[in-house]
Amino acid sequence: MATGPAVAQLKPLHIMLGVPPGASLDAITRVVAEKMTRTLGRSVVVENKTGAGGIVANMAVKQAAADGNTLLMTPLATMVAFPHSYSRLDYDPFRDYAPVAHIASFQLAFAVGPRVPATTLAEYVALAKKGGPVTDFATPAPGSLPHFFGLMFARAAGIELTHIPYKGGAPAMQALLSGEIAAAVLTLTDLGQQARSGKVHVLATSGDSRSPQYPEFPTFKESGYAIEGSGWYALFAPAGTPRDVVDQLARAAIDAVKQPDVKQRFDPIGLEATGLGPAELAAILRADYDKWGPIIRASGFKAD
Repeated sequence: MATGPAVAQLKPLHIMLGVPPGASLDAITRVVAEKMTRTLGRSVVVENKTGAGGIVANMAVKQAAADGNTLLMTPLATMVAFPHSYSRLDYDPFRDYAPVAHIASFQLAFAVGPRVPATTLAEYVALAKKGGPVTDFATPAPGSLPHFFGLMFARAAGIELTHIPYKGGAPAMQALLSGEIAAAVLTLTDLGQQARSGKVHVLATSGDSRSPQYPEFPTFKESGYAIEGSGWYALFAPAGTPRDVVDQLARAAIDAVKQPDVKQRFDPIGLEATGLGPAELAAILRADYDKWGPIIRASGFKAD
């Protein structure tokens, strides 16, 4: 009987994700899947298992056979935020999955609208300490990474900020541009474009280092606040998948994101191709889980 990688080549590889067709994550998953098909010499099928903010896809992969024929492509939220924001979650990010590959990361940014007289983070903090509407900040949704990053910044700066959730990034952006709200935490890609046109001021970005796409904007660390909070997308297999199979899949995924044409597809949507293996992804998962947990719990937010 065939064993190891040979077993994983008998059937198509299914990559499940919790977003609908047309979403950014769907698009990049299909790019990666196409490259993996060529590398592995087997069919790679992308399946959209939508529902409950990604939980449906996570559960489908948890329950799948650990034979190398099923992977989960997921954002940070389902693995790092949900375990802290749901009272009950029927999966454990560490016990139920095997890390395969870190695919891409993206930065958030903190920006202020045209009516706020601040062009640096220090100037904004000074204003915020006086209170008033300037302390209101918009995000795309309650319980989102921007929501919790805004709270992380407030705690680091010793200021009180009021979270105002909108129904998506576009309405939050419009509120910022119109002056309806003073500040916002959104993706750097969205805010960076508006900042370059002079419509908003990006005061700081959330990465460990400056964004290659928007190098003119300083990080929070450069601005005196030792915080970082990049989002990411990664591949996981069901727990118990043989190590040699995981390694084979990881090599194929890493090879995919290292190709120049994939980077060209990622750049316009603000993604930095990473291509990190199982050990690196496991370390990132643990570090982010431990970092975001106290912020989420202190917020009192419950998704359910």
